[in-house]
Amino acid sequence: MAFYVQKYGGTSVGSTERIRNVARRVARFHSQGHQVVVVVSAMSGETNRLIALAREVQSNPDPREMDVMVSTGEQVSIALLSMALMALNVKAKSYTGSQVKILTDSAFTKARILNIDQDKIRADLNNGNVVIVAGFQGVDQYGNITTLGRGGSDTTGVALAAALKADECQIYTDVDGIYTTDPRVVPEARRLDRITFEEMLEMASLGSKVLQLRSVEFAGKYKVKLRVLSSFEEEGPGTLITFEENEQMEQPVISGIAFNRDEAKITVLGVPDHPGIAYQILGPVADANIDVDMIIQNVSHDDLTDFSFTVHRNDFNNTMNIIREKIQPHIGARDVIGGDRIAKVSVVGVGMRSHAGIASKMFRVLAEEGINIQMIATSEIKVSVVVDEKYMELAVRVLHKAFGLEQVL
Repeated sequence: MAFYVQKYGGTSVGSTERIRNVARRVARFHSQGHQVVVVVSAMSGETNRLIALAREVQSNPDPREMDVMVSTGEQVSIALLSMALMALNVKAKSYTGSQVKILTDSAFTKARILNIDQDKIRADLNNGNVVIVAGFQGVDQYGNITTLGRGGSDTTGVALAAALKADECQIYTDVDGIYTTDPRVVPEARRLDRITFEEMLEMASLGSKVLQLRSVEFAGKYKVKLRVLSSFEEEGPGTLITFEENEQMEQPVISGIAFNRDEAKITVLGVPDHPGIAYQILGPVADANIDVDMIIQNVSHDDLTDFSFTVHRNDFNNTMNIIREKIQPHIGARDVIGGDRIAKVSVVGVGMRSHAGIASKMFRVLAEEGINIQMIATSEIKVSVVVDEKYMELAVRVLHKAFGLEQVL
C-alpha cells in the first residue's frame, strides 16, 4: 500500500464531467488499497472570472478582500469532487485551507506556508476516506484567508506531501510531462522521461508554466518525489523529477528551452555611480513585495551610469510609479524609461557544467536570425537573454533546433 498526494489543475476539473473523470481515477487508486490526498485548483477560468469581478468594483482591489474572494473557486472544486467520489461509493471528505489548517504568513495574494496541521487528514485517512484539500490557499495567525499566488495549488500539493511524508506527489495537468520546450511553439518538442530538480528549478523560474517555482523549491528542500502526469490519459510514465543526474553515456548538454512573456524592463538613466546606489533603487521595490529578476548596471561615464532591471509584467506600472515618485528625486537620476513588450528566453541543462561554448553558440544562432539581445544572465546550468517580445517564438524555435532537442536519445 502506498500513500499518494495527487494534485489536479484547473483544466483537469474544468467541468463536472472532468471532475467525474478525476473521481474515477482517484477511486481506482483507493480501491487498490492506496491512501490518497487530493489537492484541486479552481475550475479553469474561475479565478480569472473572480479577479475580473473584483476589478469592476475596485480598480486596485484590496489584497485581503481579494484573497477572500478568489479562494472560493477551490471551495467549489473540492465539494464537487467529494460528491463525485461519494457517488462512486468512496468515502471522501473535503477541507478548505483554513480547515486543515494550512498556516501561512500574512502576505495577501503571495502568502508562504509556515506549517500544516496533519491531525484531521491522518484521522480521515485512517478511517478509509479520500481527503480532498483546496489548493492555493491557507490561513494566517489572525484567521484571515490567504492565497499563495498563481499556480499555488502545486505548492499546496508538494507541501502536503512533505508534511505527510507521502511516497510520491503526482501533479496531474493538461500535458503528459515536462517537454524540451512548449510544444505549441515547437511541435517537435519531446517529453523528458526525467529531469533533475536543478534543471526543473531553472525551467520553472524561467517561465515554464507546468510547475510553479515554489512547488519545485519545496520538493527539493524536503526530498519529495515529484511526477508530472496527464489527467487526460489513462496510463503513462509522465516525467520524474529526480535528484540524480542522468548517467547515460550520451547525456544531452541542454535539457530544455524555457521562455517567459511576462517580463517588463525598467532603466534608470543617469544614476550617480557610488556605493549603495543599487540598494537605494531596489530597496523600495523589494519593500513593495515586487520580485526583481535580471539586473544590469552599465559602465560608468563621468560618475554616472544606467541601471536596468526586469520585473513581472503585472508589476510594471507599480514599479515605474515607485521609481519615479520615490527614487528618482531622491537619487537625482536623469530619467526613468521602461517597456513591457520584452521576453526572456533561456537554455537550461546540467550538462553545461562540463561543456564550454554554450553561450557563444546561443548568441551566434540568435545573431544569424537578426535577433538583438538586450540583457544577458547566466548561472552554472543556464543562459538567459532578454529579447523583443515579437522575436520570442522565433528564438525558441531556432535554439531548440540548434541544440538538437528534437532528437530522440
